[in-house]
Amino acid sequence: MFSFFRKKAPTPPSPPAALPPAATQAAQSPAPAPAVSEAAPRKGWLDKLKAGLRKTGSGIATVFTGTQIDDALYEELETALLMADTGVKATEHLLADLKKRVKDSKTTDPAAVKGLLADAIADLLAPLQKPLVIGEHKPTVIMVAGVNGAGKTTSIGKLTRHLANEGATVLLAAADTFRAAAREQLAIWADRNTVEIITQQGGDPAAVSFDAVTAGKARGRDVVLVDTAGRLPTQLHLMEELRKIKRVVQKADATAPHEVLLVIDGNTGQNALMQVKAFDDALALTGLIITKLDGTAKGGVICAIAREKPVPIYFIGVGEKLEDLETFDAREFAQALLA
Repeated sequence: MFSFFRKKAPTPPSPPAALPPAATQAAQSPAPAPAVSEAAPRKGWLDKLKAGLRKTGSGIATVFTGTQIDDALYEELETALLMADTGVKATEHLLADLKKRVKDSKTTDPAAVKGLLADAIADLLAPLQKPLVIGEHKPTVIMVAGVNGAGKTTSIGKLTRHLANEGATVLLAAADTFRAAAREQLAIWADRNTVEIITQQGGDPAAVSFDAVTAGKARGRDVVLVDTAGRLPTQLHLMEELRKIKRVVQKADATAPHEVLLVIDGNTGQNALMQVKAFDDALALTGLIITKLDGTAKGGVICAIAREKPVPIYFIGVGEKLEDLETFDAREFAQALLA
């Protein structure tokens, strides 16, 4: 589950909130956050994460079933990491780091080397672990992009539920105006979460986004979530539409969008890294949501992202249920991967 931690705003004490991973600190607060017991739900999440990453991690973990640490082990590990779409740069980095850890610890047991690899992966991914802060701006405007089929609209629905459950008021903007199914899907999520939605059939996506931000300000909403049309980064005219949405949102609120998130499908492996690079060039991404890690053997792409395009990962998903989207924790991920 998500925990919200409050901090004082510059003018009157409206309570901003942060949405941190369990293992990270919340934004600075003048008073301690109320104690919240997350052990049970987080334990349930970790079990799902381990099960979800089994396809990716099994090939890596089997490398350490031998009896000695030698060149053959490292060669097998290199192959396993590449097969998991960790990428050449991240694989080289992890192997060099692991060999140093083995030498420094004087480890002779291959099973112990697996633990050292988990440490190396956790350290590589640590810079990607960052809390999503809600409340420094009112509304906090979050623009969400992604290719068709990545799970973008579903992720927005799940995020909306988490925000609403913790007391944040949310307004949805259906800026995928030309695809009726997208508007209908977002409307269903709005209805399930009992939040308002700004929608317009066949209208200008930028205009809908502008109206939503303006409405969010007027109605005092905490968050405005803008769902944009799915597209490939090679569709240049559609990428320009995303830039236009961002520009027009800034006309409604000069400080917005406060977050620009990209939803990527873990099944796409190295292609996911290319998407991160392309969308970041177009929009200056602030965070990622990585979905469908339970259906892929290519979850190592997170390591490739960390090495080549370290955009923070706010959430990861390992299933279709509401609770199957959770905050990203680098050490949890590394340990679950090699469990």
